[in-house]
Amino acid sequence: QVQLVESGGGLVQAGGSLRLSCTASGRTFSRSAMGWFRQAPGKEREFVTAISWIAGITEYVDSVKGRFTISRDNAKNTVYLQMNSLKPEDTAVYYCAATKFGLGLKGPYDYWGQGTQVTVSS
Repeated sequence: QVQLVESGGGLVQAGGSLRLSCTASGRTFSRSAMGWFRQAPGKEREFVTAISWIAGITEYVDSVKGRFTISRDNAKNTVYLQMNSLKPEDTAVYYCAATKFGLGLKGPYDYWGQGTQVTVSS
């Protein structure tokens, strides 16, 4: 059974940093694109960032460019999201997601974690 488990969320003051981790089990995701999405209260889930399985190509939503960095360690079946200069508008539940074998950044993303809460206080 495929599982994605996020960790690292929490409460941080504006301007602070957090590092999220997502570890996959049940199969290898070394040839899957992996991404992070978020959902704020009362809003739809939105794409934040993703990283390809080949060449480490990345994509970011404009609102996090220059502040967030996605990376992956295929040996550990883990993807990370380093979040710096956090703003109150970054407050959301952050979800890790992965595509099926061989797909690119556009997905679709078929595997999802349960989410981790990130709260940024002003």
